[in-house]
Amino acid sequence: MDIGHRMKELRIQYGLTQQELADRSELSKGFISQLERNLTSPSVGTLLDIIQCLGTTPAEFFTDSEPEQIVFKQEDCFIKENEELHHTIKWLIPNAQKNAMEPVLMTLAPHGVSEMQLPHEAEEFGYVLKGSIRLCYGPRSFTVKQGESFYFDSGKKHYIENCGSREATVLWVSTPPSF
Repeated sequence: MDIGHRMKELRIQYGLTQQELADRSELSKGFISQLERNLTSPSVGTLLDIIQCLGTTPAEFFTDSEPEQIVFKQEDCFIKENEELHHTIKWLIPNAQKNAMEPVLMTLAPHGVSEMQLPHEAEEFGYVLKGSIRLCYGPRSFTVKQGESFYFDSGKKHYIENCGSREATVLWVSTPPSF
């Protein structure tokens, strides 16, 4: 590992000058400069002090892993069509089932319906992007129009359906994942 490069990278990331890092770690600016150019090596104690001044931990400082993916593109999505129920589910985050929540885009053709979800431990949120849907939650049903949202505990049977003659699209988020 290139310790000097990593130090410089973090220093710049946090918007610190060499002088500011030197002041925080009670070292000279020249010593910080030499460390960043790998012209000298710090003692373990000095390195731990610098790591602390950079607002990180030794484990984070020495990790070589790539940062987690933050932005997801169209090609990262997974799409599943259900011809029988006349809907398409688009998983917006790959492998979301390993995360705490799972956002999907569900597109319902006219008279399309989602699968019936049995009661389970989760919370669900939906936002109707296009069209309108009927949310069936236990014995109750609700009409949810474009620009409106729904939120519920998944303790009852539930599903959504498109009773209209136009396509409907819903951003649906479940935590934990259930799709």
